[in-house]
Amino acid sequence: MDANYQGLFYSIEKSIEKKKQLFEVSKLGYGARAMLATLFLTLGTAIAVITAQYAEKAIPGSGKFLYSFMFSWSLVMIIYMNAELGTSNMMYTTVAVHRKYLTVKNALILLFTCLLFNFIGGIISSYLVSLTSIFQDLPADHFLFKAIEGKLAKTPLQIFTEGIFANIIVNTAVFSTIRMKDDAGKVIAMIFIIFIFAFLGFEHLIANFSSFPLAYFAAAGAVTGMNVYTVGMNFLLTGLGNFVGGGLVIGLTYSWLNRRSHVYQD
Repeated sequence: MDANYQGLFYSIEKSIEKKKQLFEVSKLGYGARAMLATLFLTLGTAIAVITAQYAEKAIPGSGKFLYSFMFSWSLVMIIYMNAELGTSNMMYTTVAVHRKYLTVKNALILLFTCLLFNFIGGIISSYLVSLTSIFQDLPADHFLFKAIEGKLAKTPLQIFTEGIFANIIVNTAVFSTIRMKDDAGKVIAMIFIIFIFAFLGFEHLIANFSSFPLAYFAAAGAVTGMNVYTVGMNFLLTGLGNFVGGGLVIGLTYSWLNRRSHVYQD
């Protein structure tokens, strides 16, 4: 790449180098950053579902709007607190392999580690949040439970397809904010882009790592349709869809588009 080029893929390559170094220097530190990502997602999910429940009671039909807006702040926290999110790393690791910064084996190890600690962080954070007073004795028709029941009722094709679109949107938000210099602009862009996938109810693996256990713990396991099979299939199909959307459609496509030209660079 031209040494004077300071655009999108220069920033992405620098981020890949930082992630690679962090992982090599301290896998525990890398895992901690991955757990922080689901901590922020759990907090974002918690305020989103509680706000949605109050809004729905006050103005029927408004709950989903408030949920989507409040949930969008999760990515703001993740980006600004330098946490490691598995779904954006699907894009980063794919670009890293395509541009020969990582071997396929090392990219898979890094991505798997991120996803594993995202999952662990989601379980721990969700359990602790479920112990707080506001999550005690939630009604059976609470926004949180209805949202999870809806996810569990989707067909495999719906889950996979929505997983593709969810991670296209998430990584579009990541790409957009990399291009921006102003923090206010970055925050506004993240909120309104993430709002798209949240409002449309698309499937995001790491968000589900937080919302599923939060619903389980808050309902003491009594969520309609929730069992090991349905949750496992959701995670599997959502993860595959997320990889296609973030890793292939966004990561690989844009890496390929920027592979040679020194005139037209993103």
